[in-house]
Amino acid sequence: MVSSTTRNTGSSVAPISGELNDSKVQPVLAKVLFITSGNDALEELCIELASRGYGSSVVPYGKGAIEAIEEYQPDLLLTDIEFPSPDAGEYGFVRMLKSEFGLPVIALITEDTLTEFDVTRGIEDFLLKPCDPVELAMRIKQVLWRIRDIDSDSLIKHGDLVIDLAKYEVSVAGKTVNLSFREYELLKFLASSKGIAFTRDTLLNEIWGYDYFGGDRTVDVHIRRLRSKIEDAGHSFIETVRSVGYKFKA
Repeated sequence: MVSSTTRNTGSSVAPISGELNDSKVQPVLAKVLFITSGNDALEELCIELASRGYGSSVVPYGKGAIEAIEEYQPDLLLTDIEFPSPDAGEYGFVRMLKSEFGLPVIALITEDTLTEFDVTRGIEDFLLKPCDPVELAMRIKQVLWRIRDIDSDSLIKHGDLVIDLAKYEVSVAGKTVNLSFREYELLKFLASSKGIAFTRDTLLNEIWGYDYFGGDRTVDVHIRRLRSKIEDAGHSFIETVRSVGYKFKA
């Protein structure tokens, strides 16, 4: 797949620029959607982004922007904001889009509106117009890196096993596994410390609490149930440590 520079023409996303030089064609790292009032010439920005591996599409404010997001599936929104109020005009529309689609936003604003612009309301970054194409590309890279780094912190992965901490979900080879609360907490605790052996008493204290009066057999029962749900002939994650307890395989 190669990068492209495009303009939304209504029902589909179509190219707005000519063929790029082969030396500038890069694999697409991410897709950027420009939402603009149409007052600025964006082709130079689009070409610079394409040369750095960012595909782009340009749409006007309004219903077409919503349709373009659904069709183009961008990774980031780049918005041209003239009116600084976060509850009206372009800014209000952009905040609505962010709430609906959860996409990161970089705003292009004028120096005249800088003092009135509330940068804490629904955007990740901003640049003053006219902006430098190289600086814009670097800002996009930084925002996407920051967002994706946060996302990656909410997942624990080990081979085909994925623990989604944000959604409290576990999957093996893409298939969701239904775990009880204790099973989930036990798996999360072990998987967060790969290769470290924990005694049954430690696991009891960490998962059930110090005031739990049950015996350490409770741990064995839950480990057995957990293994029956996440392990099979092709998957083995939890190891029994003789005379100690259990550990998650490193």
